[in-house]
Amino acid sequence: MKYKNQIPNIFTFLNLSFGILAIIAVFYDQYGTSAWLIICAGLLDRMDGQLARKLNAVSDFGKELDSLCDLISFGVAPAILMWHLNLMGTGALGIAITLMFALCGAFRLARYNISEFEGVYMGIPITICGGLVALMSLYSTRYTTSLPIVFVTMIFLSYAMISKRIKLRKR
Repeated sequence: MKYKNQIPNIFTFLNLSFGILAIIAVFYDQYGTSAWLIICAGLLDRMDGQLARKLNAVSDFGKELDSLCDLISFGVAPAILMWHLNLMGTGALGIAITLMFALCGAFRLARYNISEFEGVYMGIPITICGGLVALMSLYSTRYTTSLPIVFVTMIFLSYAMISKRIKLRKR
């Protein structure tokens, strides 16, 4: 096994570590820290793919590992952060929105993994949606956020991840 081929996977595992730490931070009511960990995980996610291509270390294993880590860092962690910060007191609706975000993220990643990539993303990538939820959470730690805006944003981002109508070109 070539060591240089494992460098992108190290960044992927760092991404996952930041996602898990973001969830742990929520349990300690450290919402800003959690949001920043999710954003940093996004930077690592960007770097792992670039490194894999640059080092000619792209593999099916790396692709699957990246998706599993992305689900935690950009699906589960942001959903738990937003639930704990804004949705916890809203009962079944808050739980449904939290679940929907994570489930749509999982669906999007699974669909991406079995598709041939032709330079156009079908739906908004989970990394972007999770990052937007983290940014919205950062805003919520400083200012009062309207619950209807949180509901609509979370529902829209969930839909945006799985929509076949939303297409983004890769730069």
